[in-house]
Amino acid sequence: MPPLARTTLDRAAHRRRDDAWLAAAWGQGRVLIVDVGAGARALVRDSPGGGVSLVLRPAADAPSGERMFLGVDPDGTPLFMVDAPLPATEGTRPASLRDVGHLLDDGDAGVFAAAAALGNWHAGHRYSPRSGLATTVVEGGWSRVDADGAQMWPRTDPAMIVLVHDGVSGPDGRCLLGHNAAWPVIDGVRRFSCLAGYIEPGESAEAAVLREVHEEVGVRTGVPRYEGSQSWPFPGSLMLGFTAVADPGQPLALDPEEIDEARWFTRDEIRRMIAGEHRDPETGLSLRLPMRASIAFFLIEGWLGDLPR
Repeated sequence: MPPLARTTLDRAAHRRRDDAWLAAAWGQGRVLIVDVGAGARALVRDSPGGGVSLVLRPAADAPSGERMFLGVDPDGTPLFMVDAPLPATEGTRPASLRDVGHLLDDGDAGVFAAAAALGNWHAGHRYSPRSGLATTVVEGGWSRVDADGAQMWPRTDPAMIVLVHDGVSGPDGRCLLGHNAAWPVIDGVRRFSCLAGYIEPGESAEAAVLREVHEEVGVRTGVPRYEGSQSWPFPGSLMLGFTAVADPGQPLALDPEEIDEARWFTRDEIRRMIAGEHRDPETGLSLRLPMRASIAFFLIEGWLGDLPR
């Protein structure tokens, strides 16, 4: 399962319009503070075993701000989020979901994903796109309404991401990864990832896979195989993951506005990229993969055979 698909959160949607229940729940709830303007970061605490846990506070210790009801955890405790600067707290550090999503347990992963997605949506909808009027929070944070009573609800943008490979098993098998033209080289690291793009109106996810791969690198693939999905709240996408087989003999024809380099990598090269040991012989740059919290890494590692399906 992709790392940000994990959750134990009961969203308790039937409570969102119950103002009396929400008021009582706040008094006994726990609150995750998320600084949306600073990249949707929250405080986390590192554990000796290498894991990470979210820092949630009693409601009495939460800063002022709009309250967003996330749901209830398995023991029935109501969970909320507030968008506010992160307080200095000994033994903690700020982190984004990108940084630590794969290190959180199932409960915290689901809570952080919901909080980041909800916080990002609210930050971009302070005003109604219909009327231009200011909006306020209703339904426990799951809707906003303007002075005329027009409501709007959080939306998720569906996107596809695909690992294209040659269908060959063993060490000689290869996969096709691209470097996005907008990604800078940071500290001598050049990252490659799966091909991805938004699903257009009136289009199926499978059709989007075929279209995007051909548009970005000029390759035709076979029928895509669905592998799983996860939230990617940066700011509000649902990533639908696929694999697809293609012939590496096809010439690459890159869309330079999207992809400035694409390569077929062997399984050995991918393993060395994960270990940080693969360098480009011409530039000397370290070639790496995307962060472990991403569904791209999940697809690549699954292709290697290192993850159970």
